[in-house]
Amino acid sequence: MPRSSASPPGAGTRARHQREDPVAAWLDHLRVERGLSANTLLAYERDLRVLAAFARERRVDLLKLTPADLADFVGELRARGLKARSQARHVFSVRGFFGFALREGLVSRDPTENVRAPRAFRALPHYLNPAQIEALLKAPDTDTALGLRDRAVLEVLYATGLRASELTGLALDGLDLELGVVRVLGKGGKERLVPLGREARRWVRRYLAEARDGFASERSGSLVFLSQRGGRLSAMGLWGLVRRHAVSAGVERVLTPHVLRHSFATHLLERGADLRALQAMLGHADISTTEIYTHVSRERLRQIYDKLHPRA
Repeated sequence: MPRSSASPPGAGTRARHQREDPVAAWLDHLRVERGLSANTLLAYERDLRVLAAFARERRVDLLKLTPADLADFVGELRARGLKARSQARHVFSVRGFFGFALREGLVSRDPTENVRAPRAFRALPHYLNPAQIEALLKAPDTDTALGLRDRAVLEVLYATGLRASELTGLALDGLDLELGVVRVLGKGGKERLVPLGREARRWVRRYLAEARDGFASERSGSLVFLSQRGGRLSAMGLWGLVRRHAVSAGVERVLTPHVLRHSFATHLLERGADLRALQAMLGHADISTTEIYTHVSRERLRQIYDKLHPRA
């Protein structure tokens, strides 16, 4: 019996969706197939909105933009005063979109083949020195339940290098205080284990034994760190917590949780940590992301040399 040449069920609907709204189809692909986070998807969507507006101004269908059109698009980004890094991010988004369109047969040729983004020099991450970290960790008043929670939060942030969302989403069953590890659900739903140091474990134990029940409510679930209302500690709540104690410690007026992640990584590398091990702890998909911390360490060495060497 001859094999049917009919398309699989839903193929026509899928193809129609791709042609009617190719950007939405691409974002669906990134969300389902690659498991990208909501924030990453929003960034891609914003970049493609800018491209779509550019296409409308030229009265050209988005999928019919030419290499010359896209070269002009990059020129417009530059003319609008966008920094090289922002221009490069837009180009990266556009390349991803047209790569998808080519694979799906929506275009016959990738118009971004010869489009060059400006070289974006990555800024070195900002981090605190050990003395500043020590002052920050000692800033909360641990005679109060709130101060005890804040001390535990700061200790875990610095001890593990967790992202803000990973810290606020940390579950009780993800803690193994005996073994000294936390199980983290990171970007793209990827799980990893991160060591938790002795001092951080001590403060987490105290918080769980002496303070958490005072915050707990029906909304608490299995979350480790709770807001004063018993729910999940919000991103803004975490930022406020870090900044408040930074001011109190005289460290910095504007300090974000991510600076503690940078400090964690930098201090480990300065003490000889293996780059691959650090990549695993930070949850970086690509080691090139982790390698920026080697530049931080080299910069630190140069500063020490310049300051201390008699013939620097």
